[in-house]
Amino acid sequence: MAKQFDVVVIGAGPGGYIAAIRAAQLGFSVACIDAWSNAEGKAAPGGTCTNVGCIPSKALLQSSEHYEQAQHHFAEHGIEVKGLGLKLDTLVGRKDTVVKQNNDGILYLFKKNKVTFFHGTGALNAHVDGGWSILVSGASEEELIAKHVVIATGSSPRELPGLPFDEKRVLSNAGALSLSAVPKKLGVIGAGVIGLELGSVWRRLGAEVTVLEAMPDFLPAADQQVAKEAHKAFTKQGLAIQTGVKIGEAKASARSVTVPYTDASGAEQSLVVDHLIVSIGRVPHTVGLGAEKVGLKLDERGFIAIDDDCRTNLPNVWAVGDVVRGPMLAHKAEEEGVAVAERIAGQHGHVNYGTIPSVIYTSPEIAWVGRNEQQLKTAGVEYKAGSFPFLANGRARALGDTTGFVKVLADAKTDEVLGVHIVGPLASELIAEAVTIMEFRGAAEDIARICHAHPTLSESLKEAALAVDKRSLNF
Repeated sequence: MAKQFDVVVIGAGPGGYIAAIRAAQLGFSVACIDAWSNAEGKAAPGGTCTNVGCIPSKALLQSSEHYEQAQHHFAEHGIEVKGLGLKLDTLVGRKDTVVKQNNDGILYLFKKNKVTFFHGTGALNAHVDGGWSILVSGASEEELIAKHVVIATGSSPRELPGLPFDEKRVLSNAGALSLSAVPKKLGVIGAGVIGLELGSVWRRLGAEVTVLEAMPDFLPAADQQVAKEAHKAFTKQGLAIQTGVKIGEAKASARSVTVPYTDASGAEQSLVVDHLIVSIGRVPHTVGLGAEKVGLKLDERGFIAIDDDCRTNLPNVWAVGDVVRGPMLAHKAEEEGVAVAERIAGQHGHVNYGTIPSVIYTSPEIAWVGRNEQQLKTAGVEYKAGSFPFLANGRARALGDTTGFVKVLADAKTDEVLGVHIVGPLASELIAEAVTIMEFRGAAEDIARICHAHPTLSESLKEAALAVDKRSLNF
C-alpha cells in the first residue's frame, strides 16, 4: 500500500532537508528520501556538504590551523611547545565525529518537525491519480505518492578524463578528507575552492603541495586585487601554484601518480606525487532518478531544466540546489529549498541570486558578494572603490593576522553598494554585513554611518566604506 504525502523531497542535502522542514512548518505532510550511509551503514543525511564537503573540510581546516599555529606562531605569544606531534587518526576521527553530530542533528530536526524519513534511493516512477509515484529502494522497498515532488539530489565530483577516482591514489574531495597518512608529495588539479582548501589542509600538516590550474588567471571569479593578494599569501605559505597549464594523460600506479603537463610558457613538465586530488568541478547527480522514464527535462549540461521559480517541465515537480543552474553552494540550495516550500504553499518565495556570498575558507579567508571591479568595467558601470588593509586594524594586530584588506564598490552616482570583496581573517563572517546592506540596497554611506564595536575586524568594512568617499579615519 503506497504511503501518501503532500510533499516528497528526494535528497537530504542542504537544499533537500531544509525544503522538507520548511514544508512541514507550513502544515504539509512531508517525506524526505536520502541514500547516504555512514561507515556503519546507518543513515547519514546532509548530502555532500555534511558528509564529504563543507563540514568535514572545515573541521580539518580548523585542526590543521591549530597544528600550524603550534608549530610556527605560538612562540610569539610566549607559549613554548616541546615535542609537538601529530596523531592523524585522532585528527581525522574528530572530523568524523563532527560529521556524525551534523547527521544526527538533521535526523533530530526531521523528528521534531514530523518529517518522515526514508533511507534509500528515490526514483520518479509515474504520474498517477493524486500526484506522483515515487519508488524508494533501500533496506526495504516502498512506494510513496506525492502531490508535489522536490528534487534535491545534488552533484558529484567530475573525473579527469582517463583517470577515474580510486580514492587511494586519485582522490575526489571524499578521499582527500580521509588519508591515513600525510603524503610527502601531494598534487592538486584545480585551484578552486576544494583544491585550495584541501591543499591547505595537507600543506599545514607537512605535505609538499603543488596546485595545477588550467585557467590563465588565479581565482578568475574573485576580484583581481583580492586574487593577487591571496596568491601572494598562499605562495608565501608554501603552496606551489601554477596557472595556465595543460594537463596531459595522467597515470596512477600502486605507489604514485604521474601528471604530465605543459606549463604556461609552453615547456613540457611532469609532476610525480604520492596522491592526486582532482578538483575540476562537479556535475549534477541525476543517476537513478528516473528522469527518462517520466520525461523530466535536462538541459544540455545535464542539469534539471527549471524556470525562475525552480519548476521543472513536469507538473508539481520542482528542483533545487546543485542539480539545477546557478552556483553550487550549500546556502544557495537552502534558500531555494525554502522558496520552493513557500511557493507550494501559495506564498511568494524569493531568492536574490545577486546577493549570494561566496567564501573560500583558506588562511587568509576569501569572501565576496555582488560584482567585482572587472565585471563592473566590462558592463560599463561607473563606480567608486574604497579599501582598507587589516594591517591598520587593531583587532587584526592583536590576533596576529593582518594579511589582506576589505574593498567596497559603490555606484558612482547613487552610492549603492554593488560589491564587497574581502581577503583576510574571518572574511566568511564579515561578509554577512555586506549581504545585509546589499539586500536593502544600502549605500556605502550607510555602512560608514553605522557604529561598529571597537576593536573588531568589522571596523575594516566601515573604514573601507569611508574610503569610498576618501575619508577613511584610520589609514
